[in-house]
Amino acid sequence: MKYAAKANDNVTVKLPGWRANVLFAILLLGLLGLIGRDVYLQGVRDDFLQEKGNQRYSRVVEVSAHRGMITDRNGEPLAVSTPVESVWASASDIKINDAKETRLNEQQVKQLSHALGMRIADVQSRLGETSRDFVYLKRQLPPEQSGNVASLNLPGISLQREYRRYYPAGEEFAQMLGFTGEDDNGQEGLELALQNQLAGKTGSQRVIKDRRGHIVEDAGSLTPPKPGGDVALSLDSRMQHLAYRQLKLCVQQNQAKAGAVVVLDAKSGEVLALANYPSYNPNNRAHVSMQAMRNRAVTDVFEPGSTMKPFTIGTALNIGKVHPDTMINTENGVFRVGNKTIHDTHAEPMLTVSQVIQKSSNVGASKIALSMEPEVMWQTFSDAGFGAHTGSNFPGEAIGMLRAAKTWRPIEQATMSYGHGISVSLLQLARAYTVFAGDGEIKPVSFLKLDTPAIGHPVFSGKTVSQLRMMLESVVMPGGTAPLAQVAGYRVAGKTGTAHKLDGGHYSNRYVASFVGLAPVSAPRVIVAVMIDEPSGKEYYGGLVAAPVFSQVVAGALHLLNVANDAPLDNVIAAPAEIIREEI
Repeated sequence: MKYAAKANDNVTVKLPGWRANVLFAILLLGLLGLIGRDVYLQGVRDDFLQEKGNQRYSRVVEVSAHRGMITDRNGEPLAVSTPVESVWASASDIKINDAKETRLNEQQVKQLSHALGMRIADVQSRLGETSRDFVYLKRQLPPEQSGNVASLNLPGISLQREYRRYYPAGEEFAQMLGFTGEDDNGQEGLELALQNQLAGKTGSQRVIKDRRGHIVEDAGSLTPPKPGGDVALSLDSRMQHLAYRQLKLCVQQNQAKAGAVVVLDAKSGEVLALANYPSYNPNNRAHVSMQAMRNRAVTDVFEPGSTMKPFTIGTALNIGKVHPDTMINTENGVFRVGNKTIHDTHAEPMLTVSQVIQKSSNVGASKIALSMEPEVMWQTFSDAGFGAHTGSNFPGEAIGMLRAAKTWRPIEQATMSYGHGISVSLLQLARAYTVFAGDGEIKPVSFLKLDTPAIGHPVFSGKTVSQLRMMLESVVMPGGTAPLAQVAGYRVAGKTGTAHKLDGGHYSNRYVASFVGLAPVSAPRVIVAVMIDEPSGKEYYGGLVAAPVFSQVVAGALHLLNVANDAPLDNVIAAPAEIIREEI
């Protein structure tokens, strides 16, 4: 056994030769495959490697488009876009791995946070995002701040040109214009309503980066940005300044909650001014309340009070129920409808139809209303635009409330005749008074400058309108409720309104004072509507609170429009010590 084992130690095993040939063939085929792949990629599909290479040194970035400018009717800029820089980070350039680690050291992150005015934790959180390769660190930086970021020269951190909206007139146009967001898209007001006209189309651009991720060269534009279109509004910035100044003064003097003024072109329906107070600075909205952002003249509704009486009496005149000198038994200021009582503060046994307007008698208006079918009265209110849009296309515009005539009870028909049980916006009310400025036709309102006046529809006959204008002119004379609305050198006409505010379904001891009128009476050029919400000073009647604002705004507006005088400059008659208050 020992011999056999020793003999086996010297045995040589000879392997088959085909195995070596197979191994050589496999290696040769692999080499040929690699050569073929190399030829394919560099000769046939060279674009593949080019794309992979480009991804390591080039990038396509967005190029922001310039938003169109908003101007007033005279070309004065109201909203412009100014260039700013935004800071963004490229994840592929700053991340080491998927563990959210970055090439920026702790000191660099601290410097970046200081330059951006952000907390270090917030910057680190954004740099650590893995869901996308492009992330904004901060938008719309002022030049000095963006310059500080650029001077750090950090890998993967770049600046992008964008645009920020600037409003030169500040708070005067705030609720009208609204504002844009960080992407320069309209968020509120006319910026939102005119988004399609104002917004540009973003372009794209290819840039080249160095090995640290810095953009070092513009490789050409792929798609040029398309700027937005400019828009000219119907508003006159001079008239807006006048209206806002007078409104602000009135609200502050009467310790009111808020107020609004609307100025319309009586011929075209264009809005020449629309002011709200309180307001806010749209260029700095850091601590702005939602209340201040509300465009009360368009989005808020209120009971119009006695400013509705001309429409009630106009309906009766139009169908021949009464004439201006028809006598109305006003029952010494007390009139019962069912189990309800309607009062006049100033007891009169008899009044003409004209005096019902002049002295603002609730009893007279109620009796005239109840002499007509509810459907007839409703039709006039509807034709005058109540319960419907004004045509302004303003976002959030209120349509108010005008209930169907078939639901009216006699007491409701009576109270609606003097503006209770119906709600309107100030813009609706101003628009409705365009009926009295021409031949009885109401026009849609427009916030855009018009080349030709808008086409309206008739509400009253020309004869009825002439009679109503005479009645409304008597309102501002001694014996009427608004002598404080007079304007030196011009004949003016209008109607006061004072209404209790509803609180939980019940009328409270809080009021809305209003005045709506037109001037000059001989050839109406402007319509001005004023609403003061909750005056809490000594007075709260429309003739004492809102009428003076009307007077000042009309005087300035007619001067700006170069409207010729239709009365002597000394035509203003001193108001009596005790002015007649309208009924509420």
